[in-house]
Amino acid sequence: MEGQAQAQAGQSCATVHDQRTGASATGATVARAVKRAQEGDRDALSFLYMRFAEDICGYARSIVHDHHEAEDVTQQVFAKLTRVIGKYEQREVPFFAWMLRVTRNVALDHLRKQNPLPVEEVRADDRNVRASPADDPLRELTAALATLPHAQREVLVLRHFAGLSPTEIAQRVGKSEGSIHGLHHRGRRSLIAELTERGAAPSTSASLRAL
Repeated sequence: MEGQAQAQAGQSCATVHDQRTGASATGATVARAVKRAQEGDRDALSFLYMRFAEDICGYARSIVHDHHEAEDVTQQVFAKLTRVIGKYEQREVPFFAWMLRVTRNVALDHLRKQNPLPVEEVRADDRNVRASPADDPLRELTAALATLPHAQREVLVLRHFAGLSPTEIAQRVGKSEGSIHGLHHRGRRSLIAELTERGAAPSTSASLRAL
């Protein structure tokens, strides 16, 4: 299974986009595919690759700032997915948000291997992370997203994480562009309120307003 995922992930982001133009998958379809993939179904894993590889590649590129390296990271993410997908639980966070978290970790590891930090600096960073786990903006944002209705959550993730336009999101999820704008507005307002309640609004909601 891992070899298949690596071979598929070696395709360019553009190729993946061409292959899945016009395709859309509901949250229920993705959930079924995740369950089958957790049971070892290779076709389900292939479906998840086709559904998310382009978005994962785009997110990785926003971190590593290089197209070819982003493709390498995407390959690593889907190779890793075959080993860790069993740990995913639907009730905690949306699958795509979980995939973005995996991508972020893989991309940061990729950058660290290219630009290793002094050992003492890494240890100092680790101590800081352990001392204040609640200060992780991504963790707070993921938890806040999980409280939103599925439709609002999907629009926010596709807009602010994957960087899709309202038109692209409308095509992806099979809704009108007006509906997407409404879902985005309500979801963003609810998300900021949730982040404010969690004490995480100053940094995270500001980044949402800027997009």
